Amino acid sequence: MKFIPFEIKTGAENMQIDSDLLDEAIETNFKDAIFRLYGWSPACVSLGRNQKDDFLDKEFLKSNGIDIVRRLTGGRALLHDKELTYSFICPAEYLKHGENIKESYIEISEFLIDKFSRLGINLDFGTQKAVRTKFEYCMLLSTGADLCYNGKKLIGSAQCRKNGYILQHGSILIDYDKTLLEKIFHENIDTAEITSIKEIAPDLTVDSLIDLFSNY
Repeated sequence: MKFIPFEIKTGAENMQIDSDLLDEAIETNFKDAIFRLYGWSPACVSLGRNQKDDFLDKEFLKSNGIDIVRRLTGGRALLHDKELTYSFICPAEYLKHGENIKESYIEISEFLIDKFSRLGINLDFGTQKAVRTKFEYCMLLSTGADLCYNGKKLIGSAQCRKNGYILQHGSILIDYDKTLLEKIFHENIDTAEITSIKEIAPDLTVDSLIDLFSNY
């Protein structure tokens, strides 16, 4: 696996890097996997590939120094602020069941499960729930591709596919500001549905997480 060292970029830069890595893998017929871990500055709302943006108060975001960017992957919006984001790129044939979307999510997410287990944090897959379409905030939706701790969503992931290659990326929630999330997404943030590293392991630092993924 090729590891891209952790870096902090703007939302537009982060999405461009993921896009460029995917295109380069396709062009070079890269047969291995690429794992990238990154942060965001300034904070940024990312929209799913086909998601409408009419729910956003762009003046509010601008006045609070929050950028907006559109992802290659689908799904609903996220606030990238107090989190780590990962991207995982590979040819579908790299996985045992790469052609199957659900199974590929599971195989890629097993990498994350293994890493967190080394810290004594045991994650499992979320239970598919009926999607309430009013939710714009991705972390409030639960699919079989999510990773949860004690039934609460910690990591939300999404995929896109291009020319036989998979790009999966997701948000590892370090902490969250419930009030800010509610102002951005105009919906109640039910803390019974989500959790964060700060809640699970308050003494675990972001640097420790970065080191965990840097050594494999």
